[in-house]
Amino acid sequence: MAKNINADQLNLEEIVVRTNKVQKTTKGGRTLSWSILVAVGDKNGHVGIGLGKAAAVPDAIRKASEAAKKNIIKINIVNGTIPYECFEKFGASKVMLKPASKGTGVVAGGAVRPILELAGIEDVFGKILGSRNGVNAAKATMICLENLKLAEDVCATRQRDLEVLVPWYARIKKAESQGLESDIKEVETLEVKEGENA
Repeated sequence: MAKNINADQLNLEEIVVRTNKVQKTTKGGRTLSWSILVAVGDKNGHVGIGLGKAAAVPDAIRKASEAAKKNIIKINIVNGTIPYECFEKFGASKVMLKPASKGTGVVAGGAVRPILELAGIEDVFGKILGSRNGVNAAKATMICLENLKLAEDVCATRQRDLEVLVPWYARIKKAESQGLESDIKEVETLEVKEGENA
């Protein structure tokens, strides 16, 4: 994960994703503690997760929040959704994310939903496959988001033109530069239909 993002410069919100009460049996008896997963984000392309453990809930939340701020990543968002479908695995949890058309909202559950909302993604489909363990699902989601690339970056790496690799996206960028809202909506509609037929 990216380590060069200064959390102090971002207007971060935090959400407790998962709380888990754990016990450790020792010679003197059972020791109770809390393990808490916290997600932080500015709803503008920055999000991070952290895990904190302590005997008291407030201390565990504080530790988790500090850990999350150290693990903030920058996410590539295109027109309020993700650039393309992605699938990642962490442990026994598998997470699949799909781009959605405008107005769909965040269709996801479990630990995936709060992370997507804090990242600032407005329209997306998310699904947890395999284990629904909150920590593993959250980490798989973060890997998904971290690996997303923009079409411009891929074209620059391959030294190819945008019109050749992703012609529909090139048409959207051209319409945006000319301020043609009707053309943007028409291209987005065609792109969604092509995705459904694929």
